Amino acid sequence: MGTAIPELLAELLPMAAYTIAAGLLTIGGFAAEYASMQHVGAGETTVAFWLAAIGCVMLYAGVYGLGYQKVLARAFGIEQ
Repeated sequence: MGTAIPELLAELLPMAAYTIAAGLLTIGGFAAEYASMQHVGAGETTVAFWLAAIGCVMLYAGVYGLGYQKVLARAFGIEQ
């Protein structure tokens, strides 16, 4: 019965790391998109476009790359 804890931790630690990383990337993506809108309002279009591009990449990586492909696939046992 004592050997179940290391096996459980071996499964949960990567899942927790992927979940935290996906959340941080998603929050960072939303923050970059918000900053992009602020720069558009201020008339700084070059900075706004760069922030929008960075925000899109972060949202894609957080929501799809880690959230969907890693976390949900591992949680539901979907093989890709």
